[in-house]
Formats: sequence, C-alpha cells, structure tokens
Amino acid sequence: MSSRRTFIKQTLGGSAAVVASGFFPSSRVLGANDRIRIGLIGGGDRGQEIFHAAIRCPNVEAVGVADVYTRRLDEVKAIVPSIKTYKDFRQLLDDKSIDAVLIATPQHLHALHFVPAIEAGKDVYQEKTMAFNPGHARRMKKAFETSDRVVQVGIQSTSTPGFARIRDLVTPEKMGVITQLHTHHYRNAPYGGWTREIPADCNPEHVDWKAFEGETTPAHAFDPQRYINWRFYWDYDGSNVYENMVHQVGFWYKLMDFKIPDSVTMTGANLLSPKMQVPDTIDVSMLQGDVLFTWNSMFGNDFYGEGHDMLLGTKGMIARNEGDQVRYLPEGGEGRGVETLSSVPVQGGQSHGYFEATDQHMQNFFDCMRSRKKPNCPFEIGYRSAIACQMSIASYHQKRAVRWDAKSEDIV
Repeated sequence: MSSRRTFIKQTLGGSAAVVASGFFPSSRVLGANDRIRIGLIGGGDRGQEIFHAAIRCPNVEAVGVADVYTRRLDEVKAIVPSIKTYKDFRQLLDDKSIDAVLIATPQHLHALHFVPAIEAGKDVYQEKTMAFNPGHARRMKKAFETSDRVVQVGIQSTSTPGFARIRDLVTPEKMGVITQLHTHHYRNAPYGGWTREIPADCNPEHVDWKAFEGETTPAHAFDPQRYINWRFYWDYDGSNVYENMVHQVGFWYKLMDFKIPDSVTMTGANLLSPKMQVPDTIDVSMLQGDVLFTWNSMFGNDFYGEGHDMLLGTKGMIARNEGDQVRYLPEGGEGRGVETLSSVPVQGGQSHGYFEATDQHMQNFFDCMRSRKKPNCPFEIGYRSAIACQMSIASYHQKRAVRWDAKSEDIV
C-alpha cells in the first residue's frame, strides 16, 4: 500500500488526468434558503476562528472537521458536539452532503488539501497565503480553472467598509498620478507573538506526523517544536511575508488591479528571534508597473501597528490603518495635513477590526455559493498575491532581485 506522502503526490500530479476526463463532481445547487453544510480542514487557532465565523452565519451547518492532531478534533467537537471528526481529510471530502470546506492548515499543506477539495466538488474558503510555492500555485490554478467552484481566499480586508471607501477615493481628480504605495506591519512582541507552548499530548500517538509533513523534503523525525511552532521554519511557512504582508498585498492588488510584480527585492534579518529560522525584520520592494509598492515589518517596535498603508499621488494621499480607518489628505494648499474625510466606523463608533472583517468575508463566501458570483477575494487575487509573496522570499534567499516568467509560471 502506498504511503500517505505518495498518495498526496499522486493526487496532485494526477489532477491533469481528472481534468482530461472532464469529470468533476458537482455540489448540489443551493437555493436562497437552503442550508449550507460545511467541513473544516485544520482545526487550530485560525481554523477555529473562521469556523466560529462560519457557524455565526445564518443557514450554515457544521458537518465535519479533519485534523492530524486529535486535540484539535476534540476542541472543535466541544464547539459543535454533533460534528464528525476525521484524522484523514480525504474521509471528510468523501461526504457528498458537504457543500464547502474551510481550509486553515499550515501554509505548506494548502495545495495538498485545496486540489482534492476542488476535485471532490466542494466550494472552498482557503486561508492565505493561498499557495506555498510556484509548483503548488500551478497545481491549484489548474484545478480551479477546470472547475466551476466558488473560491474565497482569506484576505478579509477586501470585505471591509474601508475597501469600498478607498475605491471611491482613488480617482484622478483626488489622487492625480500615483507612483508610490508604502505599507507597514509592526509588532513589539518576541517572535512576533507566535510562540506556542507544547501540550503534553503532542506526541506521535496523537499527531499524524507524516500527514503534517506532506511533501517536505527531506523528511524529519517527529518534532513537537516543529509541529506546534511551525511558523518558525522555512519548511512550513514564509515568515511574516506569508503571515501578514499577503493581507496588505491582496487588499491593494484588488483595489488597484495590480498584476504580478515586474520585479521584487527583499532584504531582512533575524535580529531578535534566535530560535526562529525566518527573519523578523524585513523590507520588500515590488515594482508594479508605474507604482513602487513597499512593505516593511519588524517585531521590536509597534509604531505603525499591524497594518498601516499610505497611497501617494501628485494631488493627494490616502492613509489606512489596521482598524480599517481611512483618511484622505489633499496635496498642498489650505488643509494640508488635516484629516478631511472622517474615518470609516462600524456599529458603536468602533473601528472595523479583524474579527468583524472575518465575519463579513465569510458571509460573502456563503452568499456567492448561493449566487455563483465571484467573491470579494477570488482565486485570481489569492494567486497573484501568493506569487508576490513567493517572489519576495526567493529574493531574500537568493540575495538579488527576481522576476516572474509568465510562460513557465515560475520565478527567475
């Protein structure tokens, strides 16, 4: 019998044969009042957050959860006692009553779960960063383009009031010629606040280690540190570029209709986090046609906060912060440096935060499942933003500027 790792490779590599056959199972057609049945793949912290957002939506029923760690299955079952639990995600996909899956596994496993889910006829809510490397991106693109599935990528800022407000402000009359976009993500927290304590039951008896490792080469012996704190390792994550830059990239890629960058340069270092392989201090520069898009991040100061953007034009600038508050400042003359447009509030006058945006983004996904319309963060935005992140990491490792070869769909 083939190993799980062999099966995963065969599943992804064999998707072309499924495409050629023209056979993709289709989910049932959903009426406006039909209950949507969902499954969750990946029941960790973020998985539980989006799971809560999903079950808060009307006419949604949680049917199953799959995770390689039994503790996560127990935690999700405590939320919905009737839910079915699976250590093997393929068993969840075999349930034909499930209309959609939410995928919130570590970055390196996204394609390994996304492609079979699409081929099983499920609509997909896919957490960012959508694709771990160019090979995974190609596989996911092929599966998606030969299906009729609705895919929402978890860049929830595209569902906020701030997005709509900025879209109305980005006009030649208000902005003139735009040539720079500066974005920041600052934290003052050891290891970015990602360190997790290792539970006593995190051992081979309760964790399917081979399933977690996926296609990782070379394979590693079971290591609870690698499992719990996977964000520290290049094998499973792409630093804060994959964790948070992607949110800001996806937001502006959709709003400005940016394509894959012409070139990308990333520099950085690990200055405060010796137990972590990935850098904790980062600068990225992306040339987007006539606009220079920069992003920087650090874990030793929180001056800008977790998301601060400035779009700069010859007639004005737009500033946006992590609370989805938006300001427009005209360039020159009376009123320079004064907030001329009020921030975008939510109910109670509070800024529009992370969890509210997730709720709206999830509701948009379910609305589009019913209408079969394109969701707020469709596959192509997830794809382009993932490639921009992949190019950044390639530049960091290779210590040079990199480009995207559209013909080979690879980084050069």
